[in-house]
Amino acid sequence: MSDNLTGKLKLGLPAGSLQESAGRLFRQAGYNISFSSRSYHPVIDDEEIECTLIRAQEMARYVEKGVLDVGLTGKDWIVENNADVVEIVELVFSKQSRRPVRWVLAVPETSPIQKVEDLEGKRIATEAVNLTRQFLAEHGVKAHVEFSWGATEVKPPELVDAIVEVTETGSSLRANKLKILDVVMQSTPRFIANNQSYQESWKKSKIDDLAMMLSGAMAAEGRVGLMMNVRKDKLPEAVAILPSLQNPTVSPLADEEWVAINTIIEEDIVRNIVPPLKSIGVKGIVEYPLNKIIE
Repeated sequence: MSDNLTGKLKLGLPAGSLQESAGRLFRQAGYNISFSSRSYHPVIDDEEIECTLIRAQEMARYVEKGVLDVGLTGKDWIVENNADVVEIVELVFSKQSRRPVRWVLAVPETSPIQKVEDLEGKRIATEAVNLTRQFLAEHGVKAHVEFSWGATEVKPPELVDAIVEVTETGSSLRANKLKILDVVMQSTPRFIANNQSYQESWKKSKIDDLAMMLSGAMAAEGRVGLMMNVRKDKLPEAVAILPSLQNPTVSPLADEEWVAINTIIEEDIVRNIVPPLKSIGVKGIVEYPLNKIIE
C-alpha cells in the first residue's frame, strides 16, 4: 500500500492537439483517462493522481514551480523555458518512422542568405525565442528575434528575413517556398518532474511507476506479438526469417517433432514474413496486439 494518506500526484497533460495522443498513451499504459470539453481537469481511474490540462509550451514552467508534480512536454519547451526540472524518461516511439520534431532555421528559396552567419543584423520570427537566441549565440550571430503568434511560414520575406519553425517533414515549409538552412534543435517528448516532488518518497515511487508504464506503452507502439509452430528441423530457417526485438522464445510441444516460437516484431512487416514462413511448413501462426513492452 502507498504511504500517502492525503495528497495527490498532480499530473500535467498537454492541452490542444496533443491532448488525445497523450490520453491514448496513458490508456495504453493502463490508466483510463477521460476528457470533458467543459473541464481542464480530466478524470483518471487512479485516486492518487489529479490531472490538469496545460499547454505543452508552459508545462515545464509549472512543473518547475511545483504547481504540477509531473508533466508531459517536449525537450524543446524545457530548453525554451530554461526550466530546472527532473527529466524522468524520454518517451520515444519504437517505430523508426516516428521522427523527432525539428526546429529549423528557414529562409525564402530566393533569399541571398545562405548560412547562419548571414543572419547578422537580420530579423527572425519564431515561437521559440530563447531557443533561437541560444542557437544564434552559439554561432556568434546577433540578430533581432521576435515572438510569432502563428502563421510564421508566411512572414518572410516581407515581414522578416528568416524564421525558426517546428517541422516533422518540411512539407509546410516547401509549400511556402522556404528552404531549410540549419537544424536548431531536435526534440522528443519527456516525462518530467518537479525537483522537490521527486525527493518525496511516495511521489517518487508513483512517478517511477508511471514512467515505467508509459515507457512500456511507447515501446509497444507499432509492434505485435507473433506465435507459431514449426518442425524442429525447420527451426533455423524460421528463426532466420524472423526479425525480433530480442531472440525469439522457443518452447517444446507435446509432439516432440515440433516446437512453438513466440516473438515480437514490427507490425508492418508481418505481411512480408508470413508467406515465407508458410512456405517452409510453419503452422498455427497467430498475431496478437501488444499494449506494453517492459524491458
